[in-house]
Amino acid sequence: MQKRDLADLQSFLVVARERSFTKAAAKLGVSQSALSHTMRELEERLGFRLLTRTTRSVAPTEAGERLLHTLAPRLEEIDAELSSLSALRGKPAGTIRITAGEHAAQTVLWPKLSKLLPRYPDIKIELTVDYGLRDIVTERYDAGVRSGEQVAKDMIAVRIGPDMRMAVVGAPAYFANRPKPKRPQDLTAHTCINLRLPTYGNVYAWEFEKDGREMKVQVDGQVTFNNLALRIDAALAGCGLACLPEDQVRAHIAQGRLVRVLADWCPPYTGYHLYYPSRRHASAAFAAVVEALRHRR
Repeated sequence: MQKRDLADLQSFLVVARERSFTKAAAKLGVSQSALSHTMRELEERLGFRLLTRTTRSVAPTEAGERLLHTLAPRLEEIDAELSSLSALRGKPAGTIRITAGEHAAQTVLWPKLSKLLPRYPDIKIELTVDYGLRDIVTERYDAGVRSGEQVAKDMIAVRIGPDMRMAVVGAPAYFANRPKPKRPQDLTAHTCINLRLPTYGNVYAWEFEKDGREMKVQVDGQVTFNNLALRIDAALAGCGLACLPEDQVRAHIAQGRLVRVLADWCPPYTGYHLYYPSRRHASAAFAAVVEALRHRR
């Protein structure tokens, strides 16, 4: 079937129902002569007459009646589906896939998304917790989460969390027979709890900064984990020093379960950002998610 046949068949349907070129032309917003010409061309292409024309009326032929009864429900079904799809443009619905690290997922994403979902029952969230810096385009994620300085320049970034700080901590029992480190270099003489990130391949080097001086220290210890909760548990158990998000250990420090060191070497850094490749064709569901996650001071 040629591309123009569908539009011409829709015009035929109106003519056959109205039984008048004048009424059908007014309904379709075209001239009577143009509509008559369209019907003649359609009949020529199909090879049989669809309409019987008289000076007073127009009526479907036997072939036209058969086509009318076959065609009408199918075109109505297509119209209904198109209307349904059009409604989705304004109605937040569908699945949004996001990839993020454990800390971002627990402290920023889920607290905000858990409040969004009851308001929009047709939105579904697929949240993948992963420390790797995923290629969200290749892996077909709608968005990813990284700290501000890690977002690629060709991505749109929306801030979703406040500035953050890291904290180097150890249990009081750990420091019972050990001096507290005063400089990052001193960590090489300590037992540390390591983090292995798939992005880096090796264990993560602890990062420090003071007075514009940046430093990375490759620490060593008996245990290495790839998640946050176990590193906190190991630090509380006195297994060594850990470098952890400040917000996750603040209460432990305040209650004396952990002791903080090297605080002057751990300045604030840019918080989490939601990033995605383009604003074009953003669904209502994605727009609702972005707005719910947006950081407000």
